[in-house]
Amino acid sequence: MEKITSLQNSGIKRVVRLRTKKTREAKGLTIVEGVREVCQALKAGLRFTGVYICREGVYHCPDDLIADLEAKNIRVFDCVCSVYGKMAYGDRKEGVLALVEQPEHSLAGLKLSEKPLIVVMERVEKPGNLGAVLRTCDGAGVEGLLVCDELTDIYNPNVVRSSLGAAFTVPTVMCSNREALEFLRARGIHSFAAVVQASDEYFKKAMSGSCAIVLGSEQDGLSDFWLRNADEKVRIPMKGRIDSLNVSVSAAVMIYEAVRQRTL
Repeated sequence: MEKITSLQNSGIKRVVRLRTKKTREAKGLTIVEGVREVCQALKAGLRFTGVYICREGVYHCPDDLIADLEAKNIRVFDCVCSVYGKMAYGDRKEGVLALVEQPEHSLAGLKLSEKPLIVVMERVEKPGNLGAVLRTCDGAGVEGLLVCDELTDIYNPNVVRSSLGAAFTVPTVMCSNREALEFLRARGIHSFAAVVQASDEYFKKAMSGSCAIVLGSEQDGLSDFWLRNADEKVRIPMKGRIDSLNVSVSAAVMIYEAVRQRTL
């Protein structure tokens, strides 16, 4: 295991450059930090190009994870505190950060059941919201997440972090609104658009068959494209003075209604 003590190390500089979307896209790599997240990437069979660990000071990468990485012939670099702190996000102290190749999913490659549950998100703005939706999709068994006209890089390290690694367990495809709509229609998947002004409440609709839940940005909601083309528009009833929920909460409410109906 190579020891890294200098901030001038070329590998450390490469990790720091991967904090920008432009570099991540050019290299096809993303940063995965944290024990649970790295373990999910391992289980997903992603290709690792290197792992940086720290076991001194406030950092404590577990020995069993290091053993798993080395057993898979993944190159591990042992960093001193000052070097690891240069790469680390926020105040996490788990002391493990990996570089992995970004998964590539396509609409044509999605493997769907006879009655799939799909989620469509249009112009999602915040990495934390996308990560939270991915966690819900994983828990509910959603078969595909379509991110349309994205404002957030789906493999932003903050998305990976907030999803707790669900970014690697839920097949996620970036596509245009038109591509998503054509995909749903070609497969007979009924779409339910969440719209604040809709007259019908979501829980009164049959969501036990093939269905897609379509959600827009918190600031602007869904575009006219989905307002015109979604099969049905539904709302979540709001009893207070605020007219809508956080988009990740709205997603969870509607996704689990579909799950509830499917388990009746």
